[in-house]
Amino acid sequence: MSRNMELHRTSVTSEPTSPTNSIGKEKMDVTSELNSPTSPGFDTGIFERGIKSMLSIRKSKQNLNKDKEKESTGSLRGIRLSFKFSKSWEQDKTATCDGMEQIGEERESKTFEGKPLSVMEINELIQKRQLLEAFASIKYLEDEVIAERDADKYKDNPQEFARKSKDVDLLYNSITSSIQRIVAETLEHPAVEETLLASLVTLIDNEEAAHPGTSDTAGPGSALLGTPRKWREEWREAINESARKRVLSVHMASKEEDSSWLDRHLGVLGEHLSEDLLKVKSAVKKCYPEDYRVCEIYVKAFHNAIASHLQNLSQKSLELNELYALLKWVANTYLSELLLGHPALKPEVKPENLSLLLTPDDWDKLENNYIDSLKEKMKSYFENILKLEITEKWEKEVQPEVDENLYNSSLSFDIQTIFAEYVKASRVISRGLEMKTLELCLAELHEFIPRFGEEFLKWNTSRDSPIFVPYFAAYINSFQDLVSGLQKVFEVNTGELQDVMESLTKNFRNIFFIKLRSKTQPLFKKIFTKHWILATEKPNSLASAVSQFSEHLQHMKNPIGQELLCDIHKYVVREYITQVIKPRRKMKGEKRQQVSERMSQDAKILNNMLIDQGSTSDWLLPAIPHIANIVGEKKKDKIKEHIMELCQDYPDIRKEHILAVLRLRGLGLAKSRAIIQKRYCPQESPDGEASSSLFAEIDAPAVVSCF
Repeated sequence: MSRNMELHRTSVTSEPTSPTNSIGKEKMDVTSELNSPTSPGFDTGIFERGIKSMLSIRKSKQNLNKDKEKESTGSLRGIRLSFKFSKSWEQDKTATCDGMEQIGEERESKTFEGKPLSVMEINELIQKRQLLEAFASIKYLEDEVIAERDADKYKDNPQEFARKSKDVDLLYNSITSSIQRIVAETLEHPAVEETLLASLVTLIDNEEAAHPGTSDTAGPGSALLGTPRKWREEWREAINESARKRVLSVHMASKEEDSSWLDRHLGVLGEHLSEDLLKVKSAVKKCYPEDYRVCEIYVKAFHNAIASHLQNLSQKSLELNELYALLKWVANTYLSELLLGHPALKPEVKPENLSLLLTPDDWDKLENNYIDSLKEKMKSYFENILKLEITEKWEKEVQPEVDENLYNSSLSFDIQTIFAEYVKASRVISRGLEMKTLELCLAELHEFIPRFGEEFLKWNTSRDSPIFVPYFAAYINSFQDLVSGLQKVFEVNTGELQDVMESLTKNFRNIFFIKLRSKTQPLFKKIFTKHWILATEKPNSLASAVSQFSEHLQHMKNPIGQELLCDIHKYVVREYITQVIKPRRKMKGEKRQQVSERMSQDAKILNNMLIDQGSTSDWLLPAIPHIANIVGEKKKDKIKEHIMELCQDYPDIRKEHILAVLRLRGLGLAKSRAIIQKRYCPQESPDGEASSSLFAEIDAPAVVSCF
């Protein structure tokens, strides 16, 4: 055959010739190397020399050891330079890669002579990636060594056998390394070298045909000589290693360089993963037979590589934003249409068949770390809220804003915004993490509200600021909004939170009335002097002082605002009566008229003001006028009627209170007792509600109670 013989890019299988047939009639199949950009053309001279040597050894073997011909695994009847493809590969009549001819075509070649290649020459073929030619030569060399071993050629020279066996092993290992490099370069290079991958498939199939899986047991003297090299497994492992290296090669900045380093790293990792898998499906898959399951193997390799990478990342000391980025990527991004769920990867890629990226233990650890970090973040948020209130509002004594006639604070909005942000973010990861986040937020809020109240009252004590009452109203409004907002938006049970709010409101209310009493008590004491001389303050002085507190409650949400107005109303009437019924010197008729008129005037001013501001305690309106009528009544017989009206309107009144009122009128002890015994039968323990109790909260003067 001439050196210019035509070679087709096909794999051909030769059958062994019968010992009785002439060499010239023996059929030989030539396995041609699929040329790659790095592979020169097939050297027919080298191949001819290998054939000639092989046939010469075959003839010699037949003459020397005919009895062992059928049973010897090293028999030259088993030596072939070309090997059959698997049945599925032969039956694939479609082109494996674009522009390639059908693989199943077979061709005969004429017998030719030539020298076998040296180890160095074979290695050069491997370096040039002429792997099919190299494999044919290695297999020839391997079979030669086996045949010579079986012929006891190395009986007296075992070192020579060991050397040749090692040469074969090293050459096979060199091809294994080439397979690994080809697989690695498949995704590294922009374009897929289709002919090189087709050659790789032919090489793997030829090796499997040359070393059937049933021949796993090597002959004596060599552990690997004549055994399967399992290059398909090496190919799979090379894909795994390629995926691992590509995952680890994705840029990852340090925390010092970029605060969002992990989020950016995962984003780039996803982009690279998507590009690689799309390339595998569109360009790599068609270069392999179906039984190679290329897409499945690549997806699994990348999946395992990413799982290992994320497991290592999860062991780092991660901050809140980093933990969130990792959890979100695993739970939401990885299986989405951005990556494994991409429509272009279907139906080959089936995310539902993949194992978990993180083990349940690793996932739970990340979630717990996230909650712990979020707890610290929430404490920081609440601390900043408190600092802003102190520095920007309290210390500067800035009046709260009024929205729709209500004092307004940003507390409710700020807190709900923070809650919504983190609860919504956690919902993207898992329903369980969402509930844990919400529980954490509520727990931190329960701790914050009492502390906030303590700081507010402490600040008020140190400053006695006039903005206490407006902010008292604003904060109660805001906390009411907060409770209703949490119920509506997050559908949570706020029972415990409402208990906290009630406790806070009670503390605020106590301070509110302490301030109210401190401002009004001096005015109450000046209503009348010890000698019944009318106070010099104008009638509306007390009303003005009370109004400084009560008017702010009009900008407070009901029912709390209205309840406080009613409490103020009751406080004013109660304290007024307490001052009036204190023992004083006896008044004459003209003085009684003046005192009665003053009491009626004060009652009108105070009652009208509080009712106008929103008090609904109209049951308090006649209390002071009843007493004024008794004091100013000229006809003693009508005093009894006024007493009856007072007792009917206020059944909690006691005998001591009535005696004190009658003493104002100037009635003697005997007359006063007679009126009480005949006209009055008071309830010592009234059944009315506490809100309707008035005189029960008024201490009767000791000098009167002795009667």
